[in-house]
Amino acid sequence: MPYSHHSHSGQFCKHASGTLEEVVLEAIRQGFELFGLTEHAPRYRTVDLYPEEEGLSPEDLHGQFSDFVLEAHRLKEIYSSKIKLLVGLETEYIQPADIDPLEALLKSYGSHIEYIVGSVHHVNSIPIDFDLETYKKAVASFPTENDQQLETYLCTYFDAQYGLMQRLHPEVIGHIDLCRLYTPDLSLKDYPAVWGKLKRNVRFATEYGALFELNAAAFRKGWSSAYPAKDIVTVIQEHGGRFALSDDSHGPHAVGLNYPRLLEYARRVIIKELWTLEKSDEANVGGRFVRARKVEGDWWEHPFWSKASNLS
Repeated sequence: MPYSHHSHSGQFCKHASGTLEEVVLEAIRQGFELFGLTEHAPRYRTVDLYPEEEGLSPEDLHGQFSDFVLEAHRLKEIYSSKIKLLVGLETEYIQPADIDPLEALLKSYGSHIEYIVGSVHHVNSIPIDFDLETYKKAVASFPTENDQQLETYLCTYFDAQYGLMQRLHPEVIGHIDLCRLYTPDLSLKDYPAVWGKLKRNVRFATEYGALFELNAAAFRKGWSSAYPAKDIVTVIQEHGGRFALSDDSHGPHAVGLNYPRLLEYARRVIIKELWTLEKSDEANVGGRFVRARKVEGDWWEHPFWSKASNLS
């Protein structure tokens, strides 16, 4: 479907490439009808900067984010006749204390931040998706008693996710099972405490109206599925959850990347409905003026998919 709710650019994200305008122009070229611009929220401590950000300060990241918001709204206006752009952000949740400044940031930008992709990229303050070695450090940061290290890691991840949802009510839940990026075949059902926390999170997000993203980035990470994998898709379906598409592109080269595979995956796990976001005159539970809208008709029949297959 010609929608993506999660993207980045090299202009405002050091591990991406290309300018924000190049990302938008590529989305237009491919026939996207709606495209979400969601650079990362700035981090607040020097220790949380990535190696690629050497030489920057947290203040620099805040300035960079401010520049992103201005540029995103400029592009939204000048390309309004060709594509609907929504301006949002992807959360950073490194420590529970990060929620307070993030709430303050959202308040300061007001309606200029139209929605949130709620994502967790750290466990025990350690990145879990930077590289395999750092992921292993995150797991190893927990005590090893009773051979429960991995279970504790997973529980901590889903507790952070839950805390984020409780405070901010993100409209889109980002790559819900990123915690197993480097272990895609890991069965969360093997850990009853973890499985219970996952179900709690899905239930809560569904109750307040969040969308769960089907994130195509998992394919370029070597997965045979999108995020989330089939086991979690089933849980979301059992709780009446709703799905939205995201390419999680990190530059124009990745706009719409693997969308034909995303189509095949969504059909294989029997996702019959897709949803997208649109502007609303009424505030949602998070205080932002967007709402979910069901994509009409048989979404897999849209002409976009034929064009996407030719582009792949």
